[in-house]
Amino acid sequence: MAFTTTATQQTSSVLTDEQFYKDVIKGLTSTPKRLDSKYFYDAHGDKIFQELMGCEEYYPTNCEMEIFTSQTAEICKAIIAGGDAFDLIELGAGDATKSTQLLKYLIDNKADFTYLPIDISENVISYLNITLPVTLPGIKITGLNGEYFDMLKKAAAISDRRKVVMFLGSNVGNMPVDVAQGFCRELRNNLSEGDMILIGVDLKKNPKTVLAAYNDSEGITRRFNLNLLERINRELGGDFNTRQFDHYATYNPETGACKSYLVSLADQKIKIGDETISFKKDEYIYMEISQKYAIEQVDDMAVGAGFKPLNQFFDSKKWFVDAIWTAE
Repeated sequence: MAFTTTATQQTSSVLTDEQFYKDVIKGLTSTPKRLDSKYFYDAHGDKIFQELMGCEEYYPTNCEMEIFTSQTAEICKAIIAGGDAFDLIELGAGDATKSTQLLKYLIDNKADFTYLPIDISENVISYLNITLPVTLPGIKITGLNGEYFDMLKKAAAISDRRKVVMFLGSNVGNMPVDVAQGFCRELRNNLSEGDMILIGVDLKKNPKTVLAAYNDSEGITRRFNLNLLERINRELGGDFNTRQFDHYATYNPETGACKSYLVSLADQKIKIGDETISFKKDEYIYMEISQKYAIEQVDDMAVGAGFKPLNQFFDSKKWFVDAIWTAE
C-alpha cells in the first residue's frame, strides 16, 4: 500500500537515514564489529521475515499465535480486570497480526479501550491507522510513531486511563539479560501502580530446536541477516558484496543466549559514504541476540523491575509464555 509523502515525512525520512548512517558507521568501526538488529526491518527485511515465520523450524511465531488463538478469552479477561477504561499500548506493533485476536475479542465484548500501537516505522503506523478501522469496525486507535519510551510518555499525556502495555514476540529476548532487566525497569518507571504488562518470552528448550530456528535448512535466516548489508548498499551507498559474507548462529543452552553473526570470507574493504571499513578474513559482525529464559527467570525479571507476576499463558509444548505483570 502506498502512502502520501508529506514534507514532514520527507524530513523524518532524512533524519532516519542520518541516524541509520551514524549507527552503522559506529557499529562497524567498533571492536568487535556489530550492527543494530532494529535495522533488519525495511520492506525487504519484512518480506523475508514473513517467509521465516512460515518456515518449519522457526517456532516462536506459531507458539505465540497458538496462545493468542486458543486462550483469547482468558487473556482478555485478565487485561480487562475490573472493567475500567484502559489504553492498550503495543510496543513494536508491526502489522498487529497477533494482537488482532485480542482486539477483536475486546471489541466484541464491548471493552472500553483505545488501542495505541507504537512503532519506529512511520509506514507501519500509517498502515494500522488506515486498515484496522476497516478490518475491526468500532476500534478506537491512535497510532504513535517513534521510540518506545518517548511514545509511552506521549501516551500518558494523551490520557490518564489505566495502561496495558503489550511487548510481544519475545522482543525482550533481542537484548542481553542485563539490558532486558534495565528495559523492564524503565517500563515500570513509565507506568503507574496497577498498570499491566503483557510480555511474550521464548523459553529454554532442546538446544537443537532453538538453533534450527536461527539456522534453518532453507537459508531464510541467512538471507534475512544479509539483507541488512544490502539495505546499507541501497540506502547508504555501501558496496558490500554479500557473497563475501556468511551467516553463523550459535546457541548456549547454559546461558540461553542464541547469537547470530555474519562472517567475512576474505580480507576486504567496504566503502559506505566517505568511510572505508576494513575486514579481515573470518572477522565477524555481531548481528543480534535471541535470549531464551527459564520460566523462573521470567518471574525474577518481573519482580526485579517492580512488577508482580499475575498470569502465565503457555503454548501446548510449553516452548513460549505470554506473561501478565502488574505494576506495584
